[in-house]
Amino acid sequence: MKGYKLSDQVRSVAKDRYVKPALRSGHTDFSIKVRSVLDDLVPLGFPVNNTPQVCNALRSDKFLRENGLVITSVDGPPSKLSTTVVVHYRVVGAEAGDPRGGKTGHSGEDAAARAKRLTESLRGLLKQELKEYGGAEEFVRWVRSDEDAA
Repeated sequence: MKGYKLSDQVRSVAKDRYVKPALRSGHTDFSIKVRSVLDDLVPLGFPVNNTPQVCNALRSDKFLRENGLVITSVDGPPSKLSTTVVVHYRVVGAEAGDPRGGKTGHSGEDAAARAKRLTESLRGLLKQELKEYGGAEEFVRWVRSDEDAA
């Protein structure tokens, strides 16, 4: 695993040895024990005393996003940085790496179409708000008057 940063090593091992098998077997809920991941990493040259890094990598947004997961709970001591920590996950997408299963919930639109739809919605809200103030100039006057009063 040369060339990988330590957190990348953790995410790679966790994905290959825990996430992929859970997805292949159809599980939507599964857990990963930090001790087990650390035991898998040490023979690959991972430093034994880097338990906090393993804990953090297993809870990172990057790991969750890449594998289409959400954390349902984390068991362990209050610090959540121990070999006794167990992270419980739920699969939120139909495919690994796609947290929404390739769909956005609106008739299969892709990310670009979703972004356009959402920005148009925001534009519509802003347009309506400006209209209520009598146009952009009146809106700016209103904003500036509040700043002066404050």
